[in-house]
Amino acid sequence: MSPQTNAPRHNPKAVTALFRFAVSISVLNVFGYTLLGFEQPWTWPLVALATAYSLEFVLEILGARVEGRTPRFRGNGPRGVAEFLYPAHITGLAVNMLLYVNDVVWVMVFGVVVAVGTKWVLRAPVKGRMRHFMNPSNFGIAVILVLFPWASIAPPYQFTEYLYGGFDWLVPAIILTLGTMLNAKLTERMWLIFAWVGGFALQAVVRGLLFGTSIPAGLAMMTGVAFVLFTNYMITDPGTSPSSKWGQIAFGGGVATLYGVVTALGIAYGLFFATALTCAVRGAFLWTADIVARKRAEEALALAAVTQSVEQAHAARKDAAPAADAAACGCPEGACSCPAPESAEAAACTCPQGACSCPARANAEADILKTPVVA
Repeated sequence: MSPQTNAPRHNPKAVTALFRFAVSISVLNVFGYTLLGFEQPWTWPLVALATAYSLEFVLEILGARVEGRTPRFRGNGPRGVAEFLYPAHITGLAVNMLLYVNDVVWVMVFGVVVAVGTKWVLRAPVKGRMRHFMNPSNFGIAVILVLFPWASIAPPYQFTEYLYGGFDWLVPAIILTLGTMLNAKLTERMWLIFAWVGGFALQAVVRGLLFGTSIPAGLAMMTGVAFVLFTNYMITDPGTSPSSKWGQIAFGGGVATLYGVVTALGIAYGLFFATALTCAVRGAFLWTADIVARKRAEEALALAAVTQSVEQAHAARKDAAPAADAAACGCPEGACSCPAPESAEAAACTCPQGACSCPARANAEADILKTPVVA
């Protein structure tokens, strides 16, 4: 049997968004290592990309064989391969760019492996298809921060370390402008951004009122390059965030709320942990909704089967009623028989009219026969 032909992986708008994400993060890495002040070795992005590409190909080939379909990178030439690798490209560069693990390159590689692999492990049903619900690069970074306490995120100053005289404001302004255009026109995640930014400001005020922390310091974090990058290129991942208006508001507000809780508990790197927790909650919600929908569908099918059985039984009873009536309304043998005439001149024997007729039924369950009259 020939392999099943797979459907397109993304719609055209999503492909365009992924392409622009990939280009943006590539340009940022080039400028980061040449002008801005990235701290990681310049060879590490290449190592991260090689790891992400290789693992993505291997897992896709295995997944296609198990699911009986054609691998998604086949069928559209080099363009199809490039479109297939956009997510892996973004994930590999993001993990390396945002994570700082000193000179231990294998820890960074492990983070990339976790990030790419989680798309095949942590999945939930979405509109009849299994989709990953955990933000890949965010989850890879969060796992590294948990397993290796000496690791940290990249220092925020690396994005503007060598810029002076107002140019240090130009970088976040460019990222903010391009990211806003990208999310407004392609990913359509502006409601998520509004909820996240508004919720972040609110939690900074609430923490200041409840715990005495500096409200200006909490709000000042929103002006940094790291926050702008996170807002426009991490939390808005279209593959792991809701698309509906209220779903986006709940997701963005949920990340902001959990960030406030995690930070109030004294846990560092709250952005990554809050996002991972929110994605996990969304995954549990998707599974619960699917189970409830399946149960309701089964109950509806069972009810339909019972209704059909009752209707069939009622129809069979109605079909059998005329035959039963005919059988009940039969004249006894000889009910209107005549004796042999005594002579040829004797009048012929005739039965009175209606001598053996059946009256109307008293009800639907009983038949009453008129008593025959013998001539």
